[in-house]
Order: sequence, then C-alpha cells, then structure tokens
Amino acid sequence: MDESGSPTSSSIKVAKPVRDWTQGSISRSLISLSWPMIVSNSLNVLGPTIDTIWVGKLGTNDIAAVGIAGTIIMLVNALTVGIFTGLRSMVARNIGARDIEGANHVARQAFVLAIMYSVVLAAVGIFFSEQMLELLGAEPEIVSLGASYLRIQFVGMAAMTFRTMTDSTMQASGDTMTPMRLAVIFRILHFVLCPFLVFGWSFFPRLEIEGAAITNVLSQSLGTVLGLWILMSGRSRLRFNFHGYRFDPAVTWRINKIGIPSSLMSLQIQLGQLILMRQVVVFGTIPLAGHTLSQRIDMLLFMPLMGLGVSSGVLVGQNLGARQPQRAVKSSWTAVAYGQGAMLFCVLCLMLWAEYVTGIFSSDPELIGVTSSFLRIACINYTFLSLNIILSQSVNGAGDTLVPMIISIVSTWALQIPLAIFLSQNANLGVFGVRWAMAAGSLVGALAYTIYFVLGRWKRKRL
Repeated sequence: MDESGSPTSSSIKVAKPVRDWTQGSISRSLISLSWPMIVSNSLNVLGPTIDTIWVGKLGTNDIAAVGIAGTIIMLVNALTVGIFTGLRSMVARNIGARDIEGANHVARQAFVLAIMYSVVLAAVGIFFSEQMLELLGAEPEIVSLGASYLRIQFVGMAAMTFRTMTDSTMQASGDTMTPMRLAVIFRILHFVLCPFLVFGWSFFPRLEIEGAAITNVLSQSLGTVLGLWILMSGRSRLRFNFHGYRFDPAVTWRINKIGIPSSLMSLQIQLGQLILMRQVVVFGTIPLAGHTLSQRIDMLLFMPLMGLGVSSGVLVGQNLGARQPQRAVKSSWTAVAYGQGAMLFCVLCLMLWAEYVTGIFSSDPELIGVTSSFLRIACINYTFLSLNIILSQSVNGAGDTLVPMIISIVSTWALQIPLAIFLSQNANLGVFGVRWAMAAGSLVGALAYTIYFVLGRWKRKRL
C-alpha cells in the first residue's frame, strides 16, 4: 500500500479490458448498462413474489403473513442500503477518474462494513420476530405464520447483504452483465425448488410457509458464493483480495457519510409502509392480502425503473469523476424518457386488465376485486414514477444523498401518512383512502426531485 493507505498496483489490477462509459453514445451506454440491471433487479425482487405465488395456494392467511413479514424484512434491509449507495457512488467516481486501485480499496472497506451490519441486524430479527409482527397489529394466526417465515429470512440476512454488495461493486464498475447472469441462476433455483419445499413434492418434506423462506435463503446463498468467487478471481471488471488489508477509517467514514442519509431515507420509507399497512390491517384479512398483492405488483413495476435509475447513477458518478457534468445530466434525462414510455404502457395495461394480472396470484373473487381497485388507483402515481425513482437514483449516484432523504421524509410523513389516516377514517373512503394517499405522496416526491435535479446543485458534490 502507499502512504495514503490505498492498495498498490502489485495487489490490484483491472480484470479485463473494459469499455469507457464516459465516451460515445449516451443512449447506447445507458441501454447497455441498464438492460442487464433491469433484468437483475426484476429477478432480485421476485423472491417475495415467488413465495407469494406458491404460498398463495395455501390460503389467504399465508399470503397476508408473507406480505407483512416481507415488509419487516424490507425495513431491516433499509439499514444496509446506505453501504451500497456509498459503495456505488465512490466506486463509480473512482472508475471515472481512472483510479482502479481506489475503487477496489473502497469495495474492500464496504465488505467489512457489510459483515458488521448484517450480523447485528440478523441477531435482532431472529430474537424479535413475533414482537415486530405484533406491533403491526397482525392477528394471532398471522403472527404465528409470519414469525417462522421471518426467523429463517433473518438467518439468511448475511447472504442477502453480501450478494447485494458484490452486485453493487460490479455494477458501479460498469459490469452489469455478470450480476444479471448470477440473478438468473439463483432465481431459477428459487422458483424450481420452492414448490417442492412448500408442498412436499417428491421426497421433500412439506414445510409450507417455512419452505418458501428456506428456498429463498438457499438461492441467495448460491448467488453470494458465485459473486464473491467472480470478484476475487478477476472475472469481472475489478479484482480484489484481502492481502495486506487494513481498516481505513477515512474511507469507511466517507462510505457512511454518503450512505447514512440513504439508509435513513429507505428506513423512513419502510417505516411509513409499516404504518400504512397498520392502517390497512384494521379493515380485515382480505384488504391486507390485497394490499400485499398490490405491493408485489408495485415492485415488479418499480424494479425496471430502479435498473434505469441505478444505471443512470453509475453514469452520473463516472461522468462526474471524468469532469463531464453535462454528460451526466443528459444521461439522467435519457433514462427518464425511456422509463416514462415504459410506465405509460404499463398503466394502460393495468387500467384494462388489472383483474387478469391479479388472477395470477389468487382465484378468490373478492380478493381480485379489491386488489384490482388498488392497482387502478396506483396508476396515477405510476404515470410519473420515472421522475421519482430515476432522478433520485441519479442524485444518489453523485453522492448527494441528503436532499433526497429530506424530500422523502417530507412527502412520506408530512403528506402521505397524515392523508392516509384522514382519508381512511374521516372521508368515507375506508381502505381505499390509504391507496389514494400513497399515490399523492409519490406525485409530490416526483415534483420535488425534478425541481432539485434541474437546479443542478448535485453536480458540485465532492466525495
């Protein structure tokens, strides 16, 4: 290592010749980076959806248990989001500045941080699963089912964290193909194995909801092992090992400084979702199951936009590192244009065929009717969702995470939650008031992100 603590060229190298994403066609760069990331993100979010598809055959209570437990898992995972945000922005900035050694050094520090975070969060989740479900006001049967699902998922917390870390490192360096291939492999395992453990097919035991959780952990573990092997063997853009590793307080602090606002942003969003779910719970099992199904469909639509957004964030980071701020701006608006077109198509399909989409998950006519109404209300915010997601991810990619956190807090706690309580309890809208409030909060967030992005303060962010 040199005097600054960064790795020397004898221990780190570029794994293979790479494309320069700060040059050439912006559209081509965005498409090349984003389509594998869209596939990866969509496959990653399929975990709870796959569980819901198979567990849904067991009954409405099982669907509700997976949904409410999944919300808690996302809440806990929100605490680690900051590591990945800081990792991506710093690696991308170093790659844009042609500092390969610095990029690898950041990745190693983030890996150690991920170990510490995941161990602590897993321990908390394992011992307090039932209490967390009870706080949400779930019925005893839902608590019993959800707690067993939660504990197994928390045992696998480390696997999920490390897999996301390896994905983030490769994506920020400009390699989005490798994480996509890994996502295909471990999600195929998940989808194929899940019904065997849920229903006890062949010689497998019938584990029902616990079988879904076990399958998810096994598939995540496979993705983690393959991702670490690829990074450490140099089969991606970067190659790193822990030879001569030492803890670097300065780099660790910068990762946390960038990431803490992002973690707080994700945490408060998930807390807001828990409060909104609490508002839904009081209306009964059918509305809760419908809320769960609509959230699963929400995530399937969000993930392509997240892929575009994270890709845009990578281009923003690399172009700012290469001192090309205007190219960073153009990259983000190009991503918004693609996302807007895709979402308008999805909105049209849901407005026409919401019942058919919902029918994939359940055959209960009452549940299909409620969920379809939820989805049609959500189409209002889907229309402008690309502004909300892509611009926030672009600003995060620049390392400017404080303002997105503030925007998210205001739109969630000053508007969405108070409005949900008022509309559901005092405006004769019942559970549908919660969904109208969710749409309103998303629209306000999209407007705020657009204004801040146009102001351009994020372009001057120093890491």
